Amino acid sequence: MDAMVSRIGHWLPVATHVRGVANALMRTPSLRKVSAKFDPAEDVKFPAIAAKTFRNGASAKARRRSRHGRTSRVELKYPTLDTSCRKENAVSLELARGELLRHENFIDGKWIAASGNASYVVTNPATQARLAQVANSAAADARAATDAASRALPAWRDTLPRERAAMLNRWHALILANTEDLARLMSLEQGKPLAEARGEVAYGASYVAWFAEEATKIYGDIIPQTQHGKRMMAIKEPIGVVAAITPWNFPLAMIARKIAPALAAGCTVVAKPAEDTPLTALALAALAQEAGLPDGVLNMISAARDEGIAAVADWLADDRVRKITFTGSTAVGKHLARESAGTLKKLSLELGGNAPFIVFADADLEAAVQGLMLAKFRNGGQTCVCPNRIYVHDSVYERFGELLAKRVSALHVGPATDAKAQIGPMINERAIDKIAKHVDDAVANGARVLAGGKRLSELGLNYYAPTVLADANDAMVLCCEETFGPVAPLFRFTDEDEVIRIANDTPFGLAAYFYTNDVRRIDRVAHKLETGIVGINEGAVASEAAPFGGVKESGYGREGSKYGLDDYLSIKYLCQGGLG
Repeated sequence: MDAMVSRIGHWLPVATHVRGVANALMRTPSLRKVSAKFDPAEDVKFPAIAAKTFRNGASAKARRRSRHGRTSRVELKYPTLDTSCRKENAVSLELARGELLRHENFIDGKWIAASGNASYVVTNPATQARLAQVANSAAADARAATDAASRALPAWRDTLPRERAAMLNRWHALILANTEDLARLMSLEQGKPLAEARGEVAYGASYVAWFAEEATKIYGDIIPQTQHGKRMMAIKEPIGVVAAITPWNFPLAMIARKIAPALAAGCTVVAKPAEDTPLTALALAALAQEAGLPDGVLNMISAARDEGIAAVADWLADDRVRKITFTGSTAVGKHLARESAGTLKKLSLELGGNAPFIVFADADLEAAVQGLMLAKFRNGGQTCVCPNRIYVHDSVYERFGELLAKRVSALHVGPATDAKAQIGPMINERAIDKIAKHVDDAVANGARVLAGGKRLSELGLNYYAPTVLADANDAMVLCCEETFGPVAPLFRFTDEDEVIRIANDTPFGLAAYFYTNDVRRIDRVAHKLETGIVGINEGAVASEAAPFGGVKESGYGREGSKYGLDDYLSIKYLCQGGLG
């Protein structure tokens, strides 16, 4: 049994992405020729060439089935990808395609240095070794990106939805074809195990495929007449230039699920990935260029902390930028809301969480432990939807703690280069210090350590043992602050109404989870929890087909699903008279 638990635990990093992988493979789009005019008749079945990486100036051949059932050979030609970037780092990073390692900003279809050739160093959180030196952009670079996006907007807005969809489909195919390089970049700059990084590539790509389809489903309405001789209509239009600002914990998925709906809606984009993890995002931009995205439609800059603040401030003040989409802390989200008020920008904010995870007395404990392992320890606990407060009914508290501690103790911690690793390093020393502070405070306030509870200094500076704490109480800092690490505190409860009240007693409202076999309780609890997402007997809730977002101080707006496109559209009312 222990061996079986160990084997199951080994797949923990990718378990939450299984649906994303399956959906990405099932939804793999057709590839189409890059041409001035899109020809819907030239469908090509991608699986025949899925294993091939698209090389510079290379072409691939696949069979095309005609309407009459016959097949013919079709040659797919892709534009040459600029390889002017330095490749010495790419060799050390062991990338199959060195040109995916970008150091410059991507503005107006060109790779250019930041103002004054300013740069900063990106390091590996596992070893603190230097990975690359990338552009350190200033306000002038942000403005140049906005200039390019503004120039490109009219033509992209008028591009047929099916043509926008075709480009997104090509981008999606290239992302999947370059999974290994993208996963390796992500693991090295962010620290997550390679298997989990591969899962994130598929998960992020699924949003590109999803919104490629949604691009052709932007419908308006004919409004029933209220007066004779008038026709009233409501149509949806792209909102304009969108600024996307993304975090370090999911370097590919977060930026893909912001850029894809914006492009599908007909918006142009200026983007800034997190300072710690720009390499994966820049590689995505390179693949978008390779897919044939017109110049200026997608622009991306990198920047260190202080310079990044100045760059974003320029976007906030620029009335040409009509929308900000941001994932990150609530404090920064509030700042963006305040500073964008001057130009009344539309905002999508996916902010902090303090997710409760409730285990009722009638729950399947094995299933609840498995669900918690998925929800809590994915990405080392560095997710906004991971459970921060685990409430377990008193009658099953000790048994649940034993089962969980056994599973957590079996997790293998190590760098991405360790094939057995299930938990990688935290992103930086500040993150480790916060985790240690929360655990030390909990122990000082009466918590018992069932597993972990210590730094793993023998592995490196940024490692912390996956931890289970019993006898947690509301006097502890981790009860009200998001730990953002592999720490699972267990709180006792005895009454349903009590635990719902406690679960809702937080300014945040992103996600919540609960396990029960009582059908009536499922309906009651699901409706009473004050969150944007509820996992019911399920720990893996993310999907490109579902609306992701929170309430209260966890933000507003939704990403993914058919609703995710609405945040990039504005509604225009048309009233035509003189018809009677």
